[in-house]
Amino acid sequence: MNPVVIVGNGRLADAVCKQLSGLPIVHRPDFGDSVPAAGLVWVVQDQSDSALNVEAEKLLRPRGLPWSRACLSREEGEGRIGPLVLPGKPGCFQCAETRLSLAGGGREEPDDSLMKLISPDAIAPSPLEVPPAAFRHMALIVSLETARLLRGEITDSEGRIHLINLRSLTSTVHYILPDGLCPVCGELPDDSPEAAAISLEPCKKLNNSYRCRSMGDLRKVLAKDYLDNRTGLMNGKRPDLASAFAGVAMNLPLGLYNEVVGGHSNSYADSEMAAILEGLERFCGLAPRGKRTIVSDSYSRLKEVALDPAKVGFHAKELLEQPDFPFQSFDPDTPMDWVWGYSFLQERPILVPERLAYYSLGYGGGFVYETSNGCAIGGSLEEAILHGIFEVVERDSFLMTWYTRLPVPQLDPGSAEDQELLLMIHRLRAVTGYEVCLYNTTMENGIPSIWALAKGGKKPGVNLLCAAGAHLDPVRTAKSAIHELANMIPMAEARYKERRPEAESMFKDSFLVESMEDHALLYSLPQAEERLRFLLDERRPLRTFAEEFQAASMNDDLTEDLKQVLRTFRSLRLDVIVIDQSSGETLRNGLRCVKVLIPGMLPMTFGHRFARLTGLDRVFEVPMKLGYAEHKLTPEELNPYPHPFP
Repeated sequence: MNPVVIVGNGRLADAVCKQLSGLPIVHRPDFGDSVPAAGLVWVVQDQSDSALNVEAEKLLRPRGLPWSRACLSREEGEGRIGPLVLPGKPGCFQCAETRLSLAGGGREEPDDSLMKLISPDAIAPSPLEVPPAAFRHMALIVSLETARLLRGEITDSEGRIHLINLRSLTSTVHYILPDGLCPVCGELPDDSPEAAAISLEPCKKLNNSYRCRSMGDLRKVLAKDYLDNRTGLMNGKRPDLASAFAGVAMNLPLGLYNEVVGGHSNSYADSEMAAILEGLERFCGLAPRGKRTIVSDSYSRLKEVALDPAKVGFHAKELLEQPDFPFQSFDPDTPMDWVWGYSFLQERPILVPERLAYYSLGYGGGFVYETSNGCAIGGSLEEAILHGIFEVVERDSFLMTWYTRLPVPQLDPGSAEDQELLLMIHRLRAVTGYEVCLYNTTMENGIPSIWALAKGGKKPGVNLLCAAGAHLDPVRTAKSAIHELANMIPMAEARYKERRPEAESMFKDSFLVESMEDHALLYSLPQAEERLRFLLDERRPLRTFAEEFQAASMNDDLTEDLKQVLRTFRSLRLDVIVIDQSSGETLRNGLRCVKVLIPGMLPMTFGHRFARLTGLDRVFEVPMKLGYAEHKLTPEELNPYPHPFP
């Protein structure tokens, strides 16, 4: 039997050696010149030493030796044991430190950090004097983990970290999700055209749900792998008890700020899973996490294999010329980063500006402001692509209706012959007092799209709220939009109460609309309703779902639905470009994240000055194609006001 090697000095190392005295052990203060044969190596420190951990990683992984660590974090007042590092598998001590830091457990208090910046000589709080019982307690946990590992029960320990409160000696166990960007154990592949190529595979639907994995199946892994208050990719959840339906909000810590994501359904359990999926989608959409960007050059030099950025819409020239505008005019000769995507129209990999493949959150830099347009997650690549297309279509149809003031038909919800839809509308009215109106905003692609509008009845109070949805099933489209409305109402009412004077200023000056929340705030004003008169004309008769939507083809293969949608866009000469945003964090559970770009479709932006219409001639042509206009529109005929999308 190979011995257990203990590397480190101090009271904790002494306690561990004493606890493991019944086993063959080798105790060393450091690694020295060589590492003896070992069944397991423990790096044990009274204070965490990253340099010793890095040395362990470099020496032990190549030799195929499993190792773990035990250390104290006196400033945090806790001990840390694990995770187990296995040769050939991702996950290491640095992954643990990153997760602990991001989730909030490993960060200094903000005031302490600020004091150190102001005065390097600032006196830090006194570190905890560790009681002898804490060393014995941690040594006992190390011995139990050692026995488990030597028995071959590795799967029970893999990826786990024990956190021990050094005052109370309470212990908790947390899962460490390997970090794909880890500088110690991460091994991202280079981005390549070969990896970007897509070959669609059959994908069986679950009960005609347009999904290939059930919430019950996902529930087994999502919370376990991604939700933990100390180490999770998401570190907190909160049920939305103010909404008319069962919403759940999740916190996604991203280092310098927190992003709140949500799930909305008629079940808190399903909403929790949907919120985690939304968080994973957001996490993957912000930056490349599954591959390393290696192409950096100008469009002029790459245009034979690259997307022409002019096809996705630029900001207005007069705004780009303003000195305080955070984006620059596109220069085809300026080098920039590119990633590989797949063009279904050209049936080949194609380079896409990284700026368009991931979203900028409006922070400036580069030539365009990009949001989460077309980002989607699915249980398969095909599922993710289909729902990414729905996302693009939803936002395009809303903006197309808004900018061209289309007098689209209002729908009769009762004609859908769906009891749940009617109950949702009735419940929203009973709980909030808002009346719901549905409008068919389907564009030339034929994918059912619905604009949902909630009209408030309280005076004073929020007057109007808008949401949208797109799906092959128009009833699902309507339900999705109503869930969005229900989620918005409590936040919109609180915002309107606090910021009504700002909304009135926005009504007078559109360029004061600077954020996503501002758009909904502006149209909470009763005087802003006039700008939606093209939609609210009550003289038009209600239309039935059967009159407005063709019956969806029924088949049990989601890929066949996707192929039909792709054929439709091909017939319209609109390309569908897919960038795979999946990361190691999602792939471990078979989840795929994508970004779908459809050049020519209108991209959603927030902040009135960030609108992107320049170069998108389709906005002038589609109203005539659909029979709403007798001529091609001119720029002067477009709606000049900020859109009301939340």
